[in-house]
Amino acid sequence: MSVAYKVGGMTCDGCANAISRAIEGRSNSTRALVDLKAGIVHVEGSASEEEVREAIEDAGFDFNGAA
Repeated sequence: MSVAYKVGGMTCDGCANAISRAIEGRSNSTRALVDLKAGIVHVEGSASEEEVREAIEDAGFDFNGAA
């Protein structure tokens, strides 16, 4: 399953890496691919929307819902 979410506050590759690590750290079977220019993260795997939201917010970014 693949779902895209909008993320606010990403300004650099470091931000993108932090979001990927945060999401992937919540579930071993989840992969996060960040499109920095579009402000979107594509999440593949078993992480729920709630897990993704918590990971993004815990990393210091804004979760703006499904893209």
